[in-house]
Amino acid sequence: MGTFSAFLELLHMEIDNSQACSSALRKPAISIADSTELRVLLSVMYLMVENIRLERETDSYGWRTARKTFRTELSFSMHNEEPFALLLFSMVTKFCSGLAPHFPIKKVLLLLWKVVMFTLGGFEQLQALKVQKREELGLPPLAEDSIQVVKSMRAASPPSYTLDLGESQLAPPPSKLRGRRGSRRQLLTKQDSLDIYNERDLFKTEEPATEEEEESAGDGERTLDGELDLLEQDPLVPPPPSQAPLSAERVAFPKGLPWTPKVRQKDIEHFLEMSRNKFIGFTLGQDTDTLVGLPRPIHESVKTLKQVTRVGSQSSGIGSHQGILAKEHKYISIADVQIKNEEELEKCPMSLGEEVVPETPCEILYQGMLYSLPQYMIALLKILLAAAPTSKAKTDSINILADVLPEEMPVTVLQSMKLGIDVNRHKEIIVKSISALLLLLLKHFKLNHIYQFEYVSQHLVFANCIPLILKFFNQNILSYITAKNSISVLDYPCCTIQDLPELTTESLEAGDNNQFCWRNLFSCINLLRLLNKLTKWKHSRTMMLVVFKSAPILKRALKVKQAMLQLYVLKLLKIQTKYLGRQWRKSNMKTMSAIYQKVRHRMNDDWAYGNDIDARPWDFQAEECTLRANIEAFNSRRYDRPQDSEFSPVDNCLQSVLGQRLDLPEDFHYSYELWLEREVFSQPICWEELLQNH
Repeated sequence: MGTFSAFLELLHMEIDNSQACSSALRKPAISIADSTELRVLLSVMYLMVENIRLERETDSYGWRTARKTFRTELSFSMHNEEPFALLLFSMVTKFCSGLAPHFPIKKVLLLLWKVVMFTLGGFEQLQALKVQKREELGLPPLAEDSIQVVKSMRAASPPSYTLDLGESQLAPPPSKLRGRRGSRRQLLTKQDSLDIYNERDLFKTEEPATEEEEESAGDGERTLDGELDLLEQDPLVPPPPSQAPLSAERVAFPKGLPWTPKVRQKDIEHFLEMSRNKFIGFTLGQDTDTLVGLPRPIHESVKTLKQVTRVGSQSSGIGSHQGILAKEHKYISIADVQIKNEEELEKCPMSLGEEVVPETPCEILYQGMLYSLPQYMIALLKILLAAAPTSKAKTDSINILADVLPEEMPVTVLQSMKLGIDVNRHKEIIVKSISALLLLLLKHFKLNHIYQFEYVSQHLVFANCIPLILKFFNQNILSYITAKNSISVLDYPCCTIQDLPELTTESLEAGDNNQFCWRNLFSCINLLRLLNKLTKWKHSRTMMLVVFKSAPILKRALKVKQAMLQLYVLKLLKIQTKYLGRQWRKSNMKTMSAIYQKVRHRMNDDWAYGNDIDARPWDFQAEECTLRANIEAFNSRRYDRPQDSEFSPVDNCLQSVLGQRLDLPEDFHYSYELWLEREVFSQPICWEELLQNH
């Protein structure tokens, strides 16, 4: 019925309301009353987008059609207007520049995140798009669905003391052990019992913890060990003896590793280059098929790197027979194909012709963001810095509390407590929306084209995103995840469908019944995934993690017993282990073991020993500069198309050029003779000098 379009027009009017902006700039303190109209508009639009976005099985055909039309209207430019997401991005930059300090930035960011999720798609739609694109490019299907693998992973939690008792009961008495085998078994049993008893935390290092680490982690550990039972559902720990008899069958160990190993084309080329230099004395460049002169074990190694054949038994109704299962180890990503195509387009622009770029919502959004993208990224990171719990209040930082502070400051203890909870909740929602928005943008741009992803990534790195995320995690993450900054009776929809009870200081202190805050856990996982996206296969950025001493910060985050969070922390630790030295690896063997168990293996990645040639840091700056040159060449070729480029055709016919009709101004014939006299006849022409110059 055109309701959303009407609200969009009202939003444009409020954004362009110069009187409200100047009034807010003149005020010494901005309050929630300065943004009443904007907050109402954004709330209504948010509710509309969120309700239409959610798909249900009971949706009628007309409702599905309306949803598709609405998504198209939000994704593309309608009536010569920019896509809706770009309007919200412009609100963010206007707020950060100080021109509109009264904007309710929390609601703007929430709506922006949901609009991007609706128009581009969430993580499940993204996975489906990835499968579809690999099929279009003729690439083999993915070995597994990463979302499902992570869902099935369990958190690494320390063994319980009940398991220690069970093992001691199951172990035979020393008197019955005979010979070397018996004594060895006794020794191993004792050693296991000692390990389980002493090592309460799987990731606790053998190094003595510093006083600061002990103080910051103490409260959080006590809280988590006592309360986070839902996050610590551990199938390895059998029930206590009072409930059921202990038996060895109850301990169900995982079968194999969760991820299929991978190997890149570059890894195979590097392996063959080393082998040829050793056995033959020369190399064949990028040739990975010619194995002449190499010994038989090298042939087997190359075969394993390219494709491994595993034999497994398959049972049938009559009997069982051997079935051969072949699984590809060599992985060709969509990014590899896109980079190769880009190189060919740069080399042969005339013969290959103009590239056909499909007008997808992601492509439309990137084109709109392209020229202002650095400002967008800096603005988002500025707000993220101001909302981080580790940030200290500074006079030059932006005020993100304009849409939460009341006109009159609280005077009672109850009002102060309520405002304190509201401010913390406000910051948590801002962190959640920014982290989810940046992750969605990076993943969609990477699928659309790798250099779009790299362009956004570089601007995030240049804007100090890596140290900002590390600063965010340099706190007691357990306390952050178990924070109770919400008042359940005031949350939506409880506040609208039931009578509000009287709030007291005791009810505010008690908080809600949730043992952890999903909002903060979601934010932490998003920020870790963002850090992984920025540093993966980038040795210069990995060195930034080392320089900023991220290893102890990340290790403290491993105390959170949640599988997905632990996985991305371990990934970040894995890529920098080769730079941390032998002593660090030696004193953190439990962390190394967890990396081996949970993170995907690269077939010949020397991450655990540090002998990789890529660990040499002499060409890190050149790597970043080369990447930047490739990004600029891509953006220039695809989006900067000047009319008189070097590839445009030139008219060399004199009669054709002179015969072209030019549109002259109306008063030209009045001053034509005067122009001839002044510019042509009165100017001396030295023909000899003209000929010499040319």
